[in-house]
Amino acid sequence: MRTRTSAQHHPHDDAPDTDQAFRRLAALPPGHQRDTLREELVEAWLPMAERIASRFRSRGESYEDLRQVAALGLVKAVDRYDPERGHAFESYAVPTVTGEIKRHFRDHMWTLHVPRRVQDLRNRVRTACQDLSQDVSDRWPSVGEIAEYTELSEHDVQVGLEALESFSALSLDAEAPGSDDGYSLGDVLGACDPALDVVVDREAVKPRLEALPERERTILYMRFFKDMTQSRIAEQLGISQMHVSRLINRCCHQLRDEVLQDVA
Repeated sequence: MRTRTSAQHHPHDDAPDTDQAFRRLAALPPGHQRDTLREELVEAWLPMAERIASRFRSRGESYEDLRQVAALGLVKAVDRYDPERGHAFESYAVPTVTGEIKRHFRDHMWTLHVPRRVQDLRNRVRTACQDLSQDVSDRWPSVGEIAEYTELSEHDVQVGLEALESFSALSLDAEAPGSDDGYSLGDVLGACDPALDVVVDREAVKPRLEALPERERTILYMRFFKDMTQSRIAEQLGISQMHVSRLINRCCHQLRDEVLQDVA
């Protein structure tokens, strides 16, 4: 492939002259000759794709992965380009490759699914911060300054700033901030209180307990709240242990049936 000596139709002086090659590609039927020419075109324009990939190097993705994504976008551009439309290949390939890279960031780099609007706000805020930090003594610009620069509301700027901190998630095995003894984030997370599982049951049975005769309520209180044995309850109430057992069983079955009847 030859390189153009004039940038009349291409933004870059080193853009290869592939106009005739693309016309031949469009006219060739599927086969070895067409595949070979297609590969030559991809190879000829690969430096341009890598140049586009380099613009995204500071966004948390490895350059090698970005090169592969850009190459994929270039292949799509070669396959879809129609020379009969009269536009230079580069004017079609640049937005195609750039879009492929941006799609990669949107679909693969976010740990959690984030709405596209929030992703767009993040990108606008990030770019504004980079631009403004050069003009404000290298300090982080304020929300008001970013809003004025981007013509966004301060609320949208806040959303974009929060998204800047949400691009990736920390592992629960990561060391806790400020920890000198090896504690991980997982070590400081709370756990569900097992008692919460019985809150609903207690609230459901409470009015039924209040409706029981006083002696039955007393026996259930002594058994399940004071954790007394049936023998100890029988001794205090002056009745047999077997009678205490029968009363406890009868009351428990009655309460259960009443609660289940309400649920049904």
